Amino acid sequence: MNQTLPLSHTDILPDILPPLLQWYPAQADNRQLPWRESPNPYHTWLSEIMLQQTRASAVIPYYERFLDALPDIPALAAADETLLMKLWQGLGYYSRARNLQKAARIIMDRHHGKLPQDQSALQNLPGIGPYTAGAIGAIAWGKPWPAVDGNVLRIVSRVLASSADIASARTRRAVTDALSPLYPSGSSAGALNQAFMDLGATICLPHGAPHCPRCPLAALCLAHEAGREQDFPVKKAARPRRVEQYTVLLLRQGNTYALHQRPKKGLLAGLWEFPNLPGKAARQQIRKYLRQYSLTADSLVPLPEARHIFSHVEWKLSGWLICLAAPCCIVADSSLPLRWVTPQEIAKTYSVPAAFSHYLPYLYHPTTKSMK
Repeated sequence: MNQTLPLSHTDILPDILPPLLQWYPAQADNRQLPWRESPNPYHTWLSEIMLQQTRASAVIPYYERFLDALPDIPALAAADETLLMKLWQGLGYYSRARNLQKAARIIMDRHHGKLPQDQSALQNLPGIGPYTAGAIGAIAWGKPWPAVDGNVLRIVSRVLASSADIASARTRRAVTDALSPLYPSGSSAGALNQAFMDLGATICLPHGAPHCPRCPLAALCLAHEAGREQDFPVKKAARPRRVEQYTVLLLRQGNTYALHQRPKKGLLAGLWEFPNLPGKAARQQIRKYLRQYSLTADSLVPLPEARHIFSHVEWKLSGWLICLAAPCCIVADSSLPLRWVTPQEIAKTYSVPAAFSHYLPYLYHPTTKSMK
């Protein structure tokens, strides 16, 4: 069986690098990003992890706040988990933050506090794969390492009019192998990786029509020549997301609300959430839940429904604001411990994932409607 990937016309690839490098300097002036102002290894590493699944414009305030609190690898390695999760709150994919800290601690223990410049050692760190290693190596150290992500795969697929499935690891390896011998060293290596990033973010777009008249590669692009830009890249359809339903409970005692810490493993591991029940719970189910913890509802007020989408699962949420009768007693040995905190403490200290952010406004402006 022939395992050859359909990466035809690869002889074009050497010709695309000079136009990209000529185009990038002016483009970089138009797209100023803080991590490009001081591209040391830590800054590059942090920015590349934050930029996974997140737009550059959205990352900027998180990046700046993170660096203010944890300015270097030793600070990251020593950081309290509560602070780390709060700094990451809103970026999602929280395992990225945990892997950052795991890697920082390994760097402190085994690499004298510095990111290793060996490609294999770099990729052995938690959360650093071939793409991130390539970005760090090229941008921070001038290594001739391509950083092949969705932008590069899309650009190369269009330039070559390639029908290779870009969701396949084999395609990613093939593109990496094709580009690696062509990469320059020194500052041009980082510039080339960032040129690919910028071209994919601003011109060779993933959704809708690409801006081909502005593209420095238009004269070389086989998809553009054939008028088939939107036929590429080819990507196998993702599996449909599974749908889960939850009922979110805003349990209020005076000016405090109940939070529950999620398990240390799994989706949103270790983050703080509002207590919730599986399914769309009715009043009777909610009152039964409260009785388990010696809580009595003075009022139950329905809140608007919401939806949150993760990469592989969709949550459908219904909510209730529940004012508890006083005095209320929390069962000490509860299997579901609750922590009572003020809205100000939630904002300052506790990392509540975006899935529950739909209900945060009701902490500050609780409805006065009472439905017993």
